[in-house]
Order: sequence, then structure tokens, then C-alpha cells
Amino acid sequence: MASPTFIVSMPPNKTQPATRKRSQVARACNWCRVHRLKCDAEFPCANCRKRGGDCNNDRLNRAATLPEATREIEKLKKRVEELELELQNERKARALVPQLDALSTPTPGPNDSPGDSAVDLGEHAKNKVWEGIHISTAHSPHKTWYGSSSLFFFIGSINTFLTAALEQTHSARGMLPESASTLLDQPASTINSDRGRPAAPTGDSIRGGESLTSMQEEYFLNLFWETYYPSNPILDERDFKEHYQSLWAASDTERQPSALVDIVLALCMQYGMARQPGGRHALTAAARGDVNDSDSTLAGRWHYRRCLSLLSNELESPTLSTIQCHLLCSIYLCCGGFQNMSDNACGLAVRTAFMLGLHVEPPQSMPRRERELRKRIWWTIYVVESNRSMKLGRPFTVQESTSSCTLPADDREIAGLSGSSFAPIGGNVTWLTWHLHGIKLLIAARKAYVSFFSKPPDALTLGNSESTTKTMDAWLQGVPEVLKTSRQNNGTPFSTDLSPVLIEQFTPVWLQRERLLLELRYHNTCMSLYRSSICFTLNGVPVAITEQTALKCAAHAMALIHIIHQVLDTTAILDGWHEAFQWQWNAAMTLVGFVLAFPATVSTRAARETIDLSVSAFESFGDSFAVAANAATIMRDLSAKIDRLAQDRVTKVGDGQMFSANTRAAQVYSTTGFEMPLDAPAGLFDQAIEWPLHFGDEPATAEIGGVLGHSIDISAEIMTDIDWAGLNAGFFDQWAV
Repeated sequence: MASPTFIVSMPPNKTQPATRKRSQVARACNWCRVHRLKCDAEFPCANCRKRGGDCNNDRLNRAATLPEATREIEKLKKRVEELELELQNERKARALVPQLDALSTPTPGPNDSPGDSAVDLGEHAKNKVWEGIHISTAHSPHKTWYGSSSLFFFIGSINTFLTAALEQTHSARGMLPESASTLLDQPASTINSDRGRPAAPTGDSIRGGESLTSMQEEYFLNLFWETYYPSNPILDERDFKEHYQSLWAASDTERQPSALVDIVLALCMQYGMARQPGGRHALTAAARGDVNDSDSTLAGRWHYRRCLSLLSNELESPTLSTIQCHLLCSIYLCCGGFQNMSDNACGLAVRTAFMLGLHVEPPQSMPRRERELRKRIWWTIYVVESNRSMKLGRPFTVQESTSSCTLPADDREIAGLSGSSFAPIGGNVTWLTWHLHGIKLLIAARKAYVSFFSKPPDALTLGNSESTTKTMDAWLQGVPEVLKTSRQNNGTPFSTDLSPVLIEQFTPVWLQRERLLLELRYHNTCMSLYRSSICFTLNGVPVAITEQTALKCAAHAMALIHIIHQVLDTTAILDGWHEAFQWQWNAAMTLVGFVLAFPATVSTRAARETIDLSVSAFESFGDSFAVAANAATIMRDLSAKIDRLAQDRVTKVGDGQMFSANTRAAQVYSTTGFEMPLDAPAGLFDQAIEWPLHFGDEPATAEIGGVLGHSIDISAEIMTDIDWAGLNAGFFDQWAV
């Protein structure tokens, strides 16, 4: 009989823990290894956490073999090279301190002691900001402020450089330029010369102070639709003509007053008189620098004055016509050289647009024709105001965050609804397309401008143009080929290859002009955005960190001058066009600064030759308005000064008194409290400029007071206490509309 099997179930032993797999640690921390304790893979490990000590178990892979150690050494060597390169760039950046302070350091006041000034400079060096310059740009001795991006500020830098470089005191009274803005407090004022000339009447050369005949008005009004209108389509041609015809209903000899008609007439009279052969009048007097009451920039001022009188009745109840008048007034004043008045007129247009709600999207219940007109007006305000602010270096009035208005349309339907009769162009391009891409150009330029000037004025900011170039290239890629002016010899439109433009014989003049204006506006915008990279030192050897950006600036300036010179020499497309002259002046003065600051680059000789080319263009413009003839004289004098400095530089290099251009060493001065660059060559500090500059009892002008013209009456706030106020009576307009 089988024995029974008994299975006894024993309760588990709860006191003995379950077996757990041991955690494998590749390398114990130093403390556990010394004390021969088990270490875990945590950081810090459990033992070090318990004792509250430091744990070095960072679980980093360390070289355990000879090949691994070799690779680690090579990695460390490469890192050392990178750090040495960063240190070298930082040392080069230090050399920019003198130029940066010229941009960012305010001038010590007359009551400040040297010790106080030193303290202020030291504090300011810690928090650098973009500063401006107080100058007198009008008949009044009162000064106004212009920012770092303005040509006025750049000319102030040229003044300071030439004053120190030439070390001469001159009084150039005979070369003082004259223009409407330097002789008149306003366009309607009487020209009173301080040179013994009798006071001229306030009347225009065309029936001044009286209404024009219907035929005369018709002539000037017809100019508007093929000149200013495609770039500023803020009117409805059909509605305007109906309104104009209604003004003659009561009489055949005199029309009823209209502010809008008057300002359109004033603007077209200003241009129309300039494009006439000898439209400047009194050519011999103007060549001497005299501006009389017959100058084309003053034509139409009686109609402008009557427009302002009529607008005063609309201040409380403005309309779209009120905004249109303010915009056209701003353009008219800018062409005449009244920069502050132009800026104020633009500001009135902005405030009136807010009153009428143009900054918000028009309701869909409104007819499309009216909706698109409101959009075009708003975006024209945006373009004009942004352009004014960037060119004068002043804060923006229109902020993008406050606007919800979308971009205007440019399709064929709306082009036909707008009341204009321009023929189709092709490629889905209409006459409204130029305005649309002009808006996009200013949007891109303003984005680049804000990005640049929102950073402190240090070496990296001045030398870094990558963001600006990328923004402007993105805009350029979106421009249709139909909007571009073709080039000879397979050249590229909108480039800086200096290829001649191809003038199409049977293309409407307005179409050729719009193509040219869009490209010229592009070059002028790029040049102005890059110009802050042109920094000055006494020996003319700037820091290499800004050279590439400065070369871009000079390339755009040369392209602009070459285009204008060719067009003026072969066609009449730009004859009497004030905006083109002002771009030309902007580019010429930029090249003067470039040649002075960068005397030994691959583009210096080409830039110097282009300055001579600009003189020829100024002489062509001089047949239209006197201020251009003055500009030609100023450029010739400046060219002589540039050649003189170049010859002195060659002489000094031959005598061993100057550094090689390859040295790229910037001068520093001891009175600012900034350190000498660590890699500066021997003898550099001995040639440093001492600030403030003093040359005896008279302010040192180095003839630049009369040569520059625009900057003669400046009291620059660029680390100097020189008072330039006694050296001229003002200067003429420098800015484009």
C-alpha cells in the first residue's frame, strides 16, 4: 500500500527582502571609491546625499584609451583656437570706441567742468544710445534735432573729421549755398537778402498772387497724372476731374476756390517750371549761389498758401480731401527744402487719418472702389511718414501695431475702377503695382531700420549687415520683371554692377520714369541703411570690422549716381525731378564720407571717380533749380579737399609717418577714459586726437563750413564744443520726398 504524500505550505518569510538585481556602475565617485563603498548611478549618489558632501559622479565619458585621449586633446586645441579668435575680434571692436562715441556721446555743455565730462562719458559708455545733432537748417537761427540715420548727422561727422585732418581755419563766406529753405521762413515769405539785394516780390513767375486762366491750370493739372499720380495714387482721377469742372460752373473766367485743386496746381507748377529749358531763371545769378523769387522750387507758393487758408476751415470736420491736401503739402514742402514744415504736414495727415479711421480695415459694406481708395491713402501716409522719420532720424508716428488695414489691391479690375486710363502693361501688372511694391519696399526698409537702431551702437552692430541685406533681398525677389529697367550688355537690374540702363524708345515716359524711380528708391534706401558703418579716424584707416558694410553702402551710392547721370545725359525723363536730385545729393555726400574714411579699399578709386560724375549730374539739374548749381560747386570743392588729403597721405606714408592701410588700426584718445587696443601698433597713441578740438580763438572749420554747404550752420554734438553758428546762414534740402 502506497504511503500518502503530505504537502505542507509554509508561510513566506516577510522579514527577508526580495532579491533585486544589483545596479551596475561603470565608475564610482571619488568619495565612494576611497571608502570602498557601493556607489549608484545617480548624481549626486546616495552616499554623498546622505553625508551632505560633494559628489563628482557627473557620468561624463572620460578618455580611457590612448586614441580617446588624443581625440580629446585635438578637441580642446580647436576650442582654444576659437576662443583666441573671439578675443582678437573683441580687441578689434575696442578700436571703434572713438567713432562710436562720435555717434553716441553728447557734447559736454559750456558750464560742465572737465571732471564732470569725464564722469558723464564713463557712465555713457556703459549704456550707449544713438544720439543726434542739433543744427539750423532754415532761415531762422534756431536749431532743430536730427538723428543718427540722417544725412545731417553724417555731414557733421565729415565736418569733424576734416576739421582735425586739415588743421586750418577758413571763412568761406563766398561759397555759402542758398535755397528756399535758407532764405525763407515759409514758402510764402518775401526773400530778403543780406547781401544788399532789394527785396523781391512774393509773387510767382507765373501770374503770382492771381488765379491762373483755365488753360494754364489745365496744362499743369495734366502733368500730375503722369508724374506724381502713379507713385501716390491718393486721388480718384474721375472724381477729381468732375470736381474741377464743377468749380467753373458759376464763371468762365474764375473758378471757385478748392484746397485740393490749389495744392495739386502748386505741386505741378513747381515741377513744370523746373522741367522747362532755363526754368531756373537768372542762370548766371544762380550759378553764383543766388536764389531769387523766380526759382522753380518756389513756383506755386501762392496756391499753396491759399490751400492752407482753406484747410483751416476743415480742422474740426476733416474729410478724405483734407488728408489728401496734407500729403501733397508735405511733398511740395519737401521739394522746396522746408524739411520741418514737410514733417509737420505729414504729421497732420497722420492725425487726420486716425480721426477718419483709415488705419482700420474698411467695412465690406462699402463699395470696393471706395475701400481701395482709403487703403491707398492710408498706406501712402505710412510710406511718406516712415520715409520722413528714417531720413530725419526721428521717432515714427505711425506704429504698425495700431493698424489693421490690409495692403491695397493692384488687379486690373480695381485699376479700371480707380478712374485712370493707363493702358494694360501685362504680366498681371497694372499702374497700381508700382505703388504696391513701393509700400513693400518701405515695410522692408523700416523692418531693417528698426532692427539696426534698436541695438546699441557698438562694433558688432555697425559691422553686421547680414540682417539688412537679407531683408532687402527678400523684397527684391518679389519685384516682377515688368517693373524693372532692362540693362545693356546683359547687366542685372537693381544690382550694383554699374551696367548702363536700356532706355526703350517707344515706351510711355510715365512707365519708364516709374521703373527708374523704383530702382533709384531701392538704391537710396539701401545706401541710407548701410551708411552708419562709415566711421572716421584721423589717419583715414578705419577698423576692418565695418569695411564690408561700408563697401555695400558705396556700391549702392555709385549705382544710383551712374543711373541718374546716364538718364540726364541721354533723356529728359528726370529733368526737373526734385526727388532725383535729392537722392543724388544724398549719394554724393555718402561717397565723400566713404572716400575719406576708407582711402585704400578696392572701391575707393571708383568712388572718387563717381564723385566727379555727380558734379556733371548736378550741373544738369542746375538748369532747373539753383540749389543743384550750388551742389555742383560744393562737390568740386570737396573733391579738391579729398585729393589734397590723399596726396598728404601718400607723402606721409613715404616718410614713414603713417601706418599701412593693412594695419587697420583705429586711433583712440586718452581723454575719454577708454582703453588703448591691446594690439595697437607702437606710436598709435601719440597721433590720437585730443577732444574737444581748439585751434586758437576762431573755430576751426578747415574750409568745410563753406564747402559742405548743408552743414555750414551746424553746432555738432559730436564730442566737440566748436560753435559753427557764425559760419553760414543755413543750408538747403538734403532729403527725398
